[in-house]
Amino acid sequence: MDSDLIQFVALDRVPFALLVLALGWVVVAVSGRALDDLGERFANRRLFLKKVKAFSRFFLYFLIAAIVAGSVLDLRSEALLAVAGTVGVAVGFALKDLLGSLIAGVILLVDEPFQVGDRVAFGDSYGEITEIGLRSVRLVTLDDNLVTIPNNLFLTQSVASANAGALDCMVVMTFYIAAAEDYRKARRLAHEATSTSRYTYLSKPIVTLIADEFLGERFVTVLRVKAYVFDARYEKAFATDVTERVKEAFAAHGILSPDRSYRDLDLNEGAETA
Repeated sequence: MDSDLIQFVALDRVPFALLVLALGWVVVAVSGRALDDLGERFANRRLFLKKVKAFSRFFLYFLIAAIVAGSVLDLRSEALLAVAGTVGVAVGFALKDLLGSLIAGVILLVDEPFQVGDRVAFGDSYGEITEIGLRSVRLVTLDDNLVTIPNNLFLTQSVASANAGALDCMVVMTFYIAAAEDYRKARRLAHEATSTSRYTYLSKPIVTLIADEFLGERFVTVLRVKAYVFDARYEKAFATDVTERVKEAFAAHGILSPDRSYRDLDLNEGAETA
């Protein structure tokens, strides 16, 4: 079969095909880097430019493959089509998982359950989608670990996107205070601390929620702050900044945490017993 197929290959066109492959690789690399640089320069268009990069990579790969095949193979020969069909079936069966991932990659780009630049939770991994490739999706976790996930897994398992194509992203921060503390003051202080953070996206609302819950054997008040960071990549920096501000505000106004409240209670009981 190999000898039958070789007779339809134009050996004199092989150097041209290799040149196309080399130039194609350069174009893919340069265009991808240029779009990344533009995304860093114009942050409000970064996710759109990453999407353009993903589509352009698919288009360039298929274009290069078509040009190479058209240049070295005599596609007008019926015998070639018969041989190529047989080879295609054999290769397709051997590489069915790879082809499944390839088709899944196209579906991901068209259906858009998430986009490049989104913060996504998939299985035990959570992080930013940096690339939707021909075979797999690359996700960088908040610990800066690169996770490679085959495209076809996204068609059978659930995936959650925190920002769904938007630059901003909601962040939920939880704080615990003693049940006897002034929860109205605590709620106001948490709202003020969040609104003054440089990472807060003020075009969307800041929501504070109060609930009483048992934490171990203790009855505590839980304060949850829901706010948006202006850029999803600053999610952890935003949570850290707000947490510092809230803790400083609580300390300045005498809002006690459950641990301090119970510790003070134990000390008072010990003093009375003595």
